[in-house]
Amino acid sequence: MGKYYIGTSGYSYNDWVGPFYQEGTKQSDFLSYYASHFPFVELNFSYYRQPSAHMLSRMIDKTPAGFFFSIKAHQSLTHQVTADWGKETDTFLKGITPLLTENRLAAVLLQFPYSFHYTAENRKYLADLCSRFSELPTLVEFRNREWQKEEVYNGLRERNLGLVVTDSPDLKGLPFPEAIVTSSYGYIRFHGRNRKNWWHGDSESRYDYLYSEEELEEWIPKIAYILGKTTVLFIAFNNHRKGQAVQNAIQLQRLLKEREMEVSS
Repeated sequence: MGKYYIGTSGYSYNDWVGPFYQEGTKQSDFLSYYASHFPFVELNFSYYRQPSAHMLSRMIDKTPAGFFFSIKAHQSLTHQVTADWGKETDTFLKGITPLLTENRLAAVLLQFPYSFHYTAENRKYLADLCSRFSELPTLVEFRNREWQKEEVYNGLRERNLGLVVTDSPDLKGLPFPEAIVTSSYGYIRFHGRNRKNWWHGDSESRYDYLYSEEELEEWIPKIAYILGKTTVLFIAFNNHRKGQAVQNAIQLQRLLKEREMEVSS
């Protein structure tokens, strides 16, 4: 059975002051404080602006050895693709170099939007893009249920690409929460189940959700299955509003430890 690392999607949220960060904590100290409580973090800023080697080196310096970062690909590779996607890929890969040289990279996350449909054109683009990441631990997240096909899973397995398993609202077209393994590393993202705001809310309201203990317990058999098929599993809570991701991450850690499931040190 592999190890698992539990963390959150992002860490630099002002509304976490109080619920998680102590009052008066400087934003520049958020990461070091976060890293004293969790073994990994998912970086989302890289979706909005290309990461730089200088920035990531400074982030690494604020965390202890053995702390890992997963990093989301820039939007020019997944959401706003142009003919320059190859150059954008080069920029992204150059920027994340410190995560590789310092052995801090958990995975690269290629998260595609609901509008990314299962078409021949998109399948070709996905194959071309993933070929550029073949030397890195890379995961693909589909927000559209059309991609939940065995041929897609087999294609990922052939390329040793991981599939991001997600928990999201039970809405038409969104993926089912299946425990699928396509590589030696697993990844789960908890987006919350805010049905009301999923389609029409902004990034704050869409992920405004607190999981109950019963809802987290539903996932324990799936987590155990994935751990049995992988060497490592990363679990990221994206329900970041008001520090709810932190609360649920700590809660899930406790539930898994109570069942004596192996956790990262």
